Amino acid sequence: MASSLHLCLLFSLFLFLNSSIAQNSTARPHTLVLPLTKDKQTLQYITTIYHGTPLTAVNLALDLGNHFVFMSCHYTSSTFTIPHCGSPQCSIAKAYCHHLCASSSPPAFCGPNNTCVLLPLNSFTQTNDAGSVAEDAVAVRSADGNVITDPHFIFSCAPQDVLSGLDSGTQGIAGLGRSQIALPSQLISEFGLTQKFAVCLPEETTMSITQSPAGVMFIGNGPYMFLPNVNVSLIYTQLLTNPVSTSGTNFKKEASVEYFIPMKSIKINGKDLFVSSSSFEIHKSGSGGVKISTVAPYTTLSRAIYKVFTNAFVKEAEAMNMSRVAAVEPFRVCFSTNNVLSTRVGPAVPTVDLVLENVDSTGVVDWMIFGANSMVQVKDDVLCLGFMKANKKSTVTTKVKAAIVIGGYQLENNLLEFDLAKSILGFSSSLLFSQTTCANYNFTSTA
Repeated sequence: MASSLHLCLLFSLFLFLNSSIAQNSTARPHTLVLPLTKDKQTLQYITTIYHGTPLTAVNLALDLGNHFVFMSCHYTSSTFTIPHCGSPQCSIAKAYCHHLCASSSPPAFCGPNNTCVLLPLNSFTQTNDAGSVAEDAVAVRSADGNVITDPHFIFSCAPQDVLSGLDSGTQGIAGLGRSQIALPSQLISEFGLTQKFAVCLPEETTMSITQSPAGVMFIGNGPYMFLPNVNVSLIYTQLLTNPVSTSGTNFKKEASVEYFIPMKSIKINGKDLFVSSSSFEIHKSGSGGVKISTVAPYTTLSRAIYKVFTNAFVKEAEAMNMSRVAAVEPFRVCFSTNNVLSTRVGPAVPTVDLVLENVDSTGVVDWMIFGANSMVQVKDDVLCLGFMKANKKSTVTTKVKAAIVIGGYQLENNLLEFDLAKSILGFSSSLLFSQTTCANYNFTSTA
């Protein structure tokens, strides 16, 4: 069950949407805002959109590296349609249509009645299956208090087996990748917004059993204002494109839709790790590189990098009089809370700096990770390092692996802006420095 805070937020937004849809559906938005929550059991980040006629709230798990939105189509809507092969929707979606699908006895891979097909991939479980392309209305709230409707939003119906492994209250996945039919891309195109979106992931909290307070996703331009009157400023690096698809569902030669960044080195307490910068590069095969993920709950390092990283962290921690204790699964490096002070940005532990190329490749910028994003409180008296070692084997659907996957825990209470037009990433480092959090966006205010 969702927390009372989460439910109140969604209920108030739902009432606002339904009461305002008629008068505000044609308003020109500047920025769209969507609520984010975190499910404590699955560690998935969830957003809510409203779709269909009449409007229905739909919870979707966030996936930065997915091509499109897919969900269960077991619902009733007077505006729901299934496009046929040859339609503009199928063309925009780059969906699969075979000439045999128009025959009197179409093969099994064809959609019913010659509909076009996509292959939804559940990145949390690495399962995929064919699903028909669909179209329906989608309504979201703008930052200035209006409700905006896209009457022709393209998504994919997903078979039930693909939806398994999601939170029980979640009906699908919201793909935010570099694709024409990703959630941000469609809304940006429909409303003529600035080609940017930003995510501010919420942290876990003891305020509820299963859900945390809402974070926020912005689609369009800033400013990014949080209580108490904090206008978040950003540092910028490049966004790289992996020329080889890292998805298990592509059937056409395509580049990856995931977001990679140019890392030069890693520092622990200001000291460089003894890792070659080539360790962070994308290889011709598509493997390697450093990507950002909302699917991985914690940052994952290749086995070679993980060994150097943890050895350096333990050395610096011991120099700060931290005492190592037995590992607590799934973590391997844990410490007693004795002698560990609390600070504004979490436990006082060795800092981790991700050293990245700046936007014009003339220098570097540091993405600083402090205790709030590096250490996980697993017991009252035990903190564990929230960085994981990559598995030896690749999954069935993902044949290429990144050297580093920056996971959700390290992104929490950091604002990330993805500028799709300029292919740059803006990042804030921890908002705790500014005495605010991702939960402090005021959804009830107007810009």
